[in-house]
Amino acid sequence: MNKQQEEFAQIKITYHSEVLERETEEILWAIPVDTEKGLFKIDNIPFYGPELSCEDIVLASVSQDKAVYNFEQVYQYSGNSTIQVIVQSEKYNKEDLYNEILYAQTEIELVDEYYFVINVPEGTCYKNVYAILAALEDEKVITFAEVCLSPKHASDIR
Repeated sequence: MNKQQEEFAQIKITYHSEVLERETEEILWAIPVDTEKGLFKIDNIPFYGPELSCEDIVLASVSQDKAVYNFEQVYQYSGNSTIQVIVQSEKYNKEDLYNEILYAQTEIELVDEYYFVINVPEGTCYKNVYAILAALEDEKVITFAEVCLSPKHASDIR
C-alpha cells in the first residue's frame, strides 16, 4: 500500500449531472476524519457533482466491496465554493485565463482544455473572483455556473 492509499479514502458520489445531462458517478479523494462515524474531508474539487466543495466533511458508508465509500450527505460545509467553467473561445490563451483566476486566490482542477472547476476558499473575497468571471463571460470567453456558493461568498457579491 502506498502512502496516498494509507492517508486517503475514495468517496463515490452518484447523482444526476446537469452538465453531462445523465446519471453519473464521480470518485473524490478524501481524508479520513473519523472512520468509525463515517466522516471524511473532501480533498479535491468535485468536477460535476452535487452541491459539494473541497474541504466539506461528508458522511459516507463502506461499499460492499470495501474498495470505496459511498457518499450519503454533507455533514459540515467548509465555507468554500465550487464554480464550474466552460471555455467558449479557442482564441483565448488558456494559461492567461488560468493565471487570472488563480491570481484571485483560488484553486483550479482541469477536466480538459474546455472545462475546469474552481475552488474558492472561504477566506477569499468572492467579489474579486466574480468580477473576473463575469468580465470573461461578457467577452464570451467562458460561461460559468456557481454550483455550490457558500453563504459568505453569496454575501460578498450582494
